[in-house]
Amino acid sequence: MLAFFGLTDVGLRRPLNEDTIHARDGLFLVCDGMGGHKAGEVASKLATESIAGFIERSGADPEMTWPYGFDPRLSFDANRLNTAIKLANRLIFRKAATVEEYTGMGTTVVAVLVNPRRPYMTYAHVGDSRIYLVREFDLVQLTRDDSWANLDWTVSAGETPPEMSMKNILTKALGAREEVEFAVVEQGLQPADLVLLCSDGLTNMVPDPQIREILLARANDPETACRELVSSANAAGGRDNVSAIVLHYSP
Repeated sequence: MLAFFGLTDVGLRRPLNEDTIHARDGLFLVCDGMGGHKAGEVASKLATESIAGFIERSGADPEMTWPYGFDPRLSFDANRLNTAIKLANRLIFRKAATVEEYTGMGTTVVAVLVNPRRPYMTYAHVGDSRIYLVREFDLVQLTRDDSWANLDWTVSAGETPPEMSMKNILTKALGAREEVEFAVVEQGLQPADLVLLCSDGLTNMVPDPQIREILLARANDPETACRELVSSANAAGGRDNVSAIVLHYSP
């Protein structure tokens, strides 16, 4: 059995919510859009609709055409998620290239696909939105932010290291390039596992120990956990849109 709840909030300082979430039929998405003139909102919605659409079509028709081919090294669900995200990237890239007001738009994505017949989830990410797993009181970040901060910098003598202000710049986002590379991972689920998908509007405001505390205190109540996470981000300043989806797995 999978209990879940998702919530997105504009925060306290932004005029528009450019985050989009999806929590339905075993597919969970958080997309954090970027770009001027509401373009971030457009990008995150395009990504969500495109990914959800392909997951639905591929689940209904396993013999459908696979635009990027079918990788026999990956499971069926991993192939579905891989293709869905690549299609979303191509859609956003082409829309940004053809509509002037959308030039430069993009979005992050974290995606989790839970298998209804096996205790497994398949996940992937692009950007700095995150997926966490809470198991037996431990909080583990499953994703690694695609940002300058996580590049392996080697500074030779006489060279100037990158400014700290640039280290939050994303190195990957959907729509930034015609092709995007990312990993698709399968993760077994155990009884009482908690999974959190969130945008950086949460993680930039609420430290991991506090996130862990909230999730463990509300382990059997994903809705209350989500609401407390969002309210904690706003209480800390709410500098960005904030989104969270909490999953609780039990056999």
